[in-house]
Amino acid sequence: MVRIASVNVNGIRAAYRRGMGEWLTRWRPDVLAMQEVRAPDDVVRDLLGGEWQVAHTEAAAQGRAGVLVATRTSPSTTRIGVGDAHFDDSGRWVESEIALPSGKRLAVASAYVHTGEPGTPLQDEKYRFLDAMLVRMRELRERCDYALVVGDLNIGHTERDIKNWKGNLKKSGFLPTERAYLDRIRDELGWIDVGRDFAGAVDGPYTWWSYRGKAFDNDAGWRIDYQLATPELASLAGPVVVDRAPTYAQRWSDHAPVVVDYAA
Repeated sequence: MVRIASVNVNGIRAAYRRGMGEWLTRWRPDVLAMQEVRAPDDVVRDLLGGEWQVAHTEAAAQGRAGVLVATRTSPSTTRIGVGDAHFDDSGRWVESEIALPSGKRLAVASAYVHTGEPGTPLQDEKYRFLDAMLVRMRELRERCDYALVVGDLNIGHTERDIKNWKGNLKKSGFLPTERAYLDRIRDELGWIDVGRDFAGAVDGPYTWWSYRGKAFDNDAGWRIDYQLATPELASLAGPVVVDRAPTYAQRWSDHAPVVVDYAA
């Protein structure tokens, strides 16, 4: 069994101050992916400690983005960037490839797709990144026995993925043009949304709640954090846990970790 956890930490230093270290001790994942790390590499490695092999890329803009994949075994290869050089210093994509006890090769990519704003260059950038992501996902499936893309994609796929979907039909994160990318990942590339596959036809479980108002207390959230697996890996998944904090005060991020065990 390989346990893979992914979470947007909303700043690793703040997350550790609020209890992320204790969370890691309790769950003990074999592979840990983070988004919005927002810290220099030396700080990241100091916080995680020597037990992890860390592939991490910072954003050129200080205090923004940053993604990592940390593994307990040494990766055979690592890669920074989704394949479009425009995003090489954006801190939005990093990969590690590891050998499993079975001898199979597993590639894990940690992705952070930024939010957008309809009709602006920011939204165009989001689409450009998603275009590059689809190309890279096709390559990963061809390259490895198993492949997994995890992270904060800032898109709710269906009405079941956002509590207030009617109020967000024209907002970035739930635009038809954005949701179509997740359709393509499923229908054209054949990847499986492990969280939805395991949960079935239910609302949520949500993975992000605004810090504003009573969003968390009312479970008025969005499911925007994913583990997307090639079919061969998805068939080995379960259970899938969205580890929502018991109370608002016990949150160490505005996102909940997504933790999946794979019998790989």
